[in-house]
Amino acid sequence: MPTRTFKIESYIGAQDAFHFARKSLERRWPAFLHDHNYYEMVLVEQGSTLHRINDRVETLPRGSLVFIRPGDTHGFQATGDVDCRIINVMFRCETADHLVSRYGDELGRRFFWAEGAQPDTFLLSGPRLERAINSSAEMQTARRSLARIEQFLLYFMTRVIDYSILLPEGTPRWLVSACQAARTPEVFRKGSAGFVEAAGRGHEHVCRMTRKHLGMSPTAYVNRVRMEHAAMHLGSSDMAVQDIALDCGIENLSHFYKLFRDLYGNTPSQYRKYHRVDPVQPG
Repeated sequence: MPTRTFKIESYIGAQDAFHFARKSLERRWPAFLHDHNYYEMVLVEQGSTLHRINDRVETLPRGSLVFIRPGDTHGFQATGDVDCRIINVMFRCETADHLVSRYGDELGRRFFWAEGAQPDTFLLSGPRLERAINSSAEMQTARRSLARIEQFLLYFMTRVIDYSILLPEGTPRWLVSACQAARTPEVFRKGSAGFVEAAGRGHEHVCRMTRKHLGMSPTAYVNRVRMEHAAMHLGSSDMAVQDIALDCGIENLSHFYKLFRDLYGNTPSQYRKYHRVDPVQPG
């Protein structure tokens, strides 16, 4: 398929820092693929799409978030029964250079600066996806200022992505869907059995493919999700630790403490103390 290079100057004026588009995709490949002299972030808001990028074709379901670099050559084709709509935000290379020079310790080699053959792709679900969509929609009418695009990008990379799923290259769609389902309480409370049930495949096959693509067992993945859920409660509510453990689907409190310490390096009580210090009206 032929390739063209898109230029940021074709979409924004000299005084603008970014371009925003909300686009419904057609069920056909474009006449040509493209690379560009800018960065872009793509969020699948509705439906699903095939994404041909750097000689690979992958399926991006709803909630997929892709950090596309200037040298990535790609194109989209809608797929599935539901119309596909994406949100696309494009910005200048100088903005990316500034962000990584200032925040390189946290952002470097990730997101727009990933060094692999394929760009970083994440899967959002639930409240995080809604937050991402709402934040993106605000950009449609926002001033095209440098401060606005930098604030938007940092919000995504430091807050929205924090609890999402990184999708390695070649991850089967059924495993992506299982990971997405496992972030809901109805599934993660059942433990690894809930994950296998959501995957709709045999237990051994699910375990093998999860280790291959995610580098961990279904049990380890679900426990990580459970502990993230617990951390959210500890940082924002007065719920008792034992009740939080039960809400995660864990009846053995000692096991809950061990899982939490392994992930966060602190006990649940210590975590709550550190994350709920009040500098305005200290107790």
